[in-house]
Amino acid sequence: MGENTSPISVILVSSGSRGNKLLFRYPFQKEEHTASQTTKLRSPYALNHTGDIADDQDGECRFSDVILATILATKSDMCGKKFELKIDNVRFVGHPTLLQHAHGQVSKTDPSPKREMPTMILFNVVFALRANADPSVINCLHTLSRRIAIVLQHEERRCQYLTREAKLILAIQDEVTAMSETNGGPQSTFQHILPKSKLARDLKVAYDRPYHSLLLLEDEKTLLNELPLDCSPALVRVIKTASAVKNLQQLAQDADLALLQVFQLSAHLVYWGKAIVIYSLCENNIYMLSPNANICHSSSLAEQFSRQFPGHDLITMLAKFSLPVSLSEFKNPLAPPVQEAQLIQMVIWMLQHRLLIQLHTYVCLMVPPSEEDSHCKDNDQPFATRVSGRSLSTPNALTFGSPTSSDDMTLTSPSMDNSSAELIPGGDSPLNKRMTENLLASLSEYEREAILNVPAAQNPEDLRMFARLLHYFRGRHHLEEIMYNENMRRSQLLTLFDKFRSVLVVTNHEDPVISVFQSLSV
Repeated sequence: MGENTSPISVILVSSGSRGNKLLFRYPFQKEEHTASQTTKLRSPYALNHTGDIADDQDGECRFSDVILATILATKSDMCGKKFELKIDNVRFVGHPTLLQHAHGQVSKTDPSPKREMPTMILFNVVFALRANADPSVINCLHTLSRRIAIVLQHEERRCQYLTREAKLILAIQDEVTAMSETNGGPQSTFQHILPKSKLARDLKVAYDRPYHSLLLLEDEKTLLNELPLDCSPALVRVIKTASAVKNLQQLAQDADLALLQVFQLSAHLVYWGKAIVIYSLCENNIYMLSPNANICHSSSLAEQFSRQFPGHDLITMLAKFSLPVSLSEFKNPLAPPVQEAQLIQMVIWMLQHRLLIQLHTYVCLMVPPSEEDSHCKDNDQPFATRVSGRSLSTPNALTFGSPTSSDDMTLTSPSMDNSSAELIPGGDSPLNKRMTENLLASLSEYEREAILNVPAAQNPEDLRMFARLLHYFRGRHHLEEIMYNENMRRSQLLTLFDKFRSVLVVTNHEDPVISVFQSLSV
């Protein structure tokens, strides 16, 4: 029943002088299928996107944009109320909202020199989910839709934010439609809207699933005994289900709870010092000894560790993490499974007591100041051997690594300044070339020249991927975050970094968000 806690998609529709419009939906299919491809079996939960044919994340076809815009852009007298509509196996939940424009009044905080007459009458942020979803899930998503609507309505009054975004989105839709007619092939508009529209990226953030994990600081039995008799049953389920190898989405599914409810309960446990937020444990994680760790032989932690793991010494174990080390380096194919399981429990114990910190890989674009010595000796070394002097290649998955926390892991960060453009597969099309040029336009001429001089830039696919990921190369997004945002494998990113190593600098350090928990005392 866990799959019923996740929305199928988020959809933004509007109604105004141009009629009912589906402005954006996520997730979307990157490339439309031809009519001949629609004869395959379809998922009963699938939705449509641009045009008459579209796929949701289940990969199947259902409703057209026109139909969705018609049924989701409600009449004015239904605004300000909960909107819920069930069609076959799909349920739509939203909060249609009227745009109350104050004619003739200009906000003092409005940055625009003049206000345009709005063409939008109402809008609706709708979540599509399974028809048999739990009522608590429906209520949570309605609450989220209502809160988004309140924010958008406020920003519209302040600076006509929604009007400007809608105008931009409709212009992109018209442009892509014209391109499709010229190039003779169907194209999805949403992949062009996402990198250009702040509103679209914010809706993507509202939909995307986090990959953090909840690490309990005490054992399950102790925590349950501390709970009051009238505590929420959902909290008990979270405590019983939480694991260092499960991300919060998996936790919500296993506990059969809404993701938003898991967020709230996790925040409650963190607030009371009963849990911390970490990254899901997997073989590619790199850990090292915390600078605040108590490494005294006679410390109480050393005694606790010896009682918890008889025959093992805490100081000896910590010595293995004196330098950054990946968990994959502890893997011994000849060791019995019980030994591997015990190692994981030791790592979890050390994380609970803040003895270890996790390091993440960050990438910065750094063009050499001159062409001389641009190809220094260690540039010829493979990328994997130049990160902390250790290999970051991807070995076979350890048994404790969850599918979403290892090399196959695919969080959208609210702090992202931009989002990558979804380039269309199909070689060197004029549209792809133009999009690559647009993505590189933010660089100086010297930076563009240095990038184009890299041998890998002669490969159009490599150059497009580099341009698409360019906004991540400012040292603010670590490797796992890029993997999740872009749905890419670790090996793909490491290969790209290696190809463009002459203009990229790789560093390893803590995630500043997670490092907050390391400063707290146990």
